[in-house]
Amino acid sequence: MKTVTALFTGLLATSVCTAMSTCANAASPPPPLKTSFDCANARASIEKLICRDPQLTQMDIELMRLYHLSLTDERSVPPPDKVTIDQQFWIESRNQCGSGPEPKACAIRSYAERAHQLRQGSAIARTKDPDRLTEGPLAFRCTGFSTLIAATFFTTQPGVVYLKWANTSITLSQVQSESGARYTGKDYQGNYSFWQNGNEALFQKPGSGAMSCTAGPAG
Repeated sequence: MKTVTALFTGLLATSVCTAMSTCANAASPPPPLKTSFDCANARASIEKLICRDPQLTQMDIELMRLYHLSLTDERSVPPPDKVTIDQQFWIESRNQCGSGPEPKACAIRSYAERAHQLRQGSAIARTKDPDRLTEGPLAFRCTGFSTLIAATFFTTQPGVVYLKWANTSITLSQVQSESGARYTGKDYQGNYSFWQNGNEALFQKPGSGAMSCTAGPAG
């Protein structure tokens, strides 16, 4: 009788494990996130910063996802072979952030701008999937502002938005807000604010009041 009971118990455990995929997988922790380079062999100071900073780690992983998607897009602008060349120049530029006075802020701007370029140039890179950490670019038309503002979002912790209009761009970081998503930042001209709630936003740049904006597809 004990033998039968043990056999039944074993079969029941096997059935439960099968129904829940496998017991080993259920108990195993998720695989570690992998950056675009081996953190164990990181030498550049900016690479070491990326490896120990969770936000930059997320941005690095997401950017490599966008980059690899762009390489599969024969209609990307620029074409895939030029994307590869541009990526090498971008890596060199990003690495220079390590020698600046604000390496993290510099790296965030670098990742945000490159993500905007890749998503803007490739429909495949803009493909929505469960792993994405970027959205856009969206085009915001603001009252009293003649130029469309293209916005690309990084849904990291904290979030980031890259705004570009005419020959100007700014990268803003998300701050606490009771409603919607609010981003702030500054450059040599002064303070910026971008407060988004769905397809509506309020945008304020140095020397102007808050402008009401409405989003639509870019380009």
